[in-house]
Amino acid sequence: MIGSQPPSSALAWAAEVAGPGAYAYTVRRLAGGTHAATHLLRTERPTGEMVLRRFLPGDDAAAREAGVLAALDGLDGWAPKLLAADPVGHRSGEPALLITRLPGRADLTSVSAREAAEQLGRVLARIHAVPLTRLAGLRDGMAAASASSPVGVGAGPTASILATHGHRLAGQQPVLTHYDFWSGNVLWEQKTITGVVDWSGAARASRGLDVSWCRLDLRLLHGPDSAETFLKAYEQAAEAVPELALWDLFAVQNSYRSVESWLPNYHDLGRTDLTSADLRERHISWTQECLARYRTQ
Repeated sequence: MIGSQPPSSALAWAAEVAGPGAYAYTVRRLAGGTHAATHLLRTERPTGEMVLRRFLPGDDAAAREAGVLAALDGLDGWAPKLLAADPVGHRSGEPALLITRLPGRADLTSVSAREAAEQLGRVLARIHAVPLTRLAGLRDGMAAASASSPVGVGAGPTASILATHGHRLAGQQPVLTHYDFWSGNVLWEQKTITGVVDWSGAARASRGLDVSWCRLDLRLLHGPDSAETFLKAYEQAAEAVPELALWDLFAVQNSYRSVESWLPNYHDLGRTDLTSADLRERHISWTQECLARYRTQ
């Protein structure tokens, strides 16, 4: 995580993007996500706002997100628009993006678990309904995320099932997947979701990838009822998810070693009541529930 304020070189770059004679200054850091340092900038002459996202040197996320945002072109207001990209860091010192500001803020505490789950389900259905003709330049997400996991010491309790049956996930109909659709990557205004951010991983992949990932996140934050509420809202707005039980195993397998590392993201957005032990305990419980559903389907 880049903890410093944006350097003067980044502000000079933002001013050039805003127009001749403009200047830019930092308003504040925006909460949500530790992968990038995200700051709201304000410009004068002309007056306006933009968002600066800076990544660690060598991180290709800036280049990937720039490509995705250019392809999405705002996604009818649901995604930021790309203003400028500095994927190597020539202008700002680190790989960086300048993007438009969407209304709202990341928020894990002001909206009830049920209402948040329902809205997340409906918004994800809208993302998955985007025509694939708009996404020709996006990566193949199923090639990037193998459905099989290694079997061995520390591989996790779902690894052997995925090694045997994970191939069933690869041939499903692709949609636009966000690839990291969780509660902290949506913005809220007056208890309504207004946009989705952090698109660096977006790809063409099965809808189950996003659905199972968000179900896991909601289980960690709020419990199993929230995950089921989300699924019901999603399927009412879209369609049933093929092989959902196997996708749920895929999600828990891909977070098995790292779930404690999510804690800073949750704390940053107000869930300071959670501990690393809570996340591990809830992850174990969800894994057991998912295994039971898979074995009885």
